[in-house]
Amino acid sequence: IAAEEKCEFIVVAGDIFESNQVDRRTVVKACEAMSAIQVPIFLLPANHEPLDAGSVYRSKHWKDRKPAQVQVLEELGRPVQIRSGVEVVGAPWTSKRPLTDLVADAVAGLDVAHGVLRVMVGHGAVDELSPNRDDPAVIHVADAEKAIEEGKFHYLALGDRHSFSKVGSSGRVYYSGTHEAYDFGEVDPGKVLIVDLGPEGASVTPRQNATWRFISHQAQISTADDLDALERYLESIPDKDRTIIKLGLVGSLTIRLHARLEEIEEHASDLFAAVVRSHSRSELIVVPDNSDFDELSLAGFAVAALDKLRTQALGAGTDAEQASDALALLMRLAGRTA
Repeated sequence: IAAEEKCEFIVVAGDIFESNQVDRRTVVKACEAMSAIQVPIFLLPANHEPLDAGSVYRSKHWKDRKPAQVQVLEELGRPVQIRSGVEVVGAPWTSKRPLTDLVADAVAGLDVAHGVLRVMVGHGAVDELSPNRDDPAVIHVADAEKAIEEGKFHYLALGDRHSFSKVGSSGRVYYSGTHEAYDFGEVDPGKVLIVDLGPEGASVTPRQNATWRFISHQAQISTADDLDALERYLESIPDKDRTIIKLGLVGSLTIRLHARLEEIEEHASDLFAAVVRSHSRSELIVVPDNSDFDELSLAGFAVAALDKLRTQALGAGTDAEQASDALALLMRLAGRTA
């Protein structure tokens, strides 16, 4: 995308690595990936990998493999020149729990950027969106936009929030969000931002970058038609091998229908990256029906087990749920050998 858009440089506003304790292979693969990008890349240490004594950016693996065009923004508030007239300034984390607004600290040492376009790179929650405004490290949007108005910098690139978000009213403060989705419920992840910056303003264009998706799907499941609809829905989803789906299913099923649901989920599990059942949004009741077992040719101990499980499934609690699951499995196994 950077090549297509003829970008002059890339900034990544923190959380490049999951932690400072990532293994050598992860560091080496990251360096190899970045080496393929032919424009300068600026990385900001943040809460996942702060620039402390054990920082991944001070490890031998990183120093030996870091591509020449990659630079870590290590010094708070020190402008780094990209080319004549363009600078990047970082507000790096040096611990997991800073006690001040690091963007404000970075601004404090800056003069007005006469004849220079300056990008500030920060990380963390902003006061407009934070549930904890008493956090001393929260970034104060009004102060940042005042610094922009004063000409100390011209754009604030933020990291930490997973969803693409515009902040404040200046049109120059944005979270790009994560370049891939990481969990269910994220509003607008999987983007990178193309920023066209000038003295008078910024044009910000989100570009879809993600190749993974997290999908939540709720459905009422009580009939064979409902199961048909669920099966069609799952079949319609593209790129299954990079899709993680969470099912919230509500309804009542006979043992036969429950067994079919399990077959549908089993088949989906073979195709999707993962299929999980939502515990908070699923409430399936399995009701044994005499007709469920009419066509099964069972004899001996299998009949005795069937009768015991049917009685147990009519009860309540965990034992009843386990009995219903066992009945569904029995039906599936008996059906395969019939």
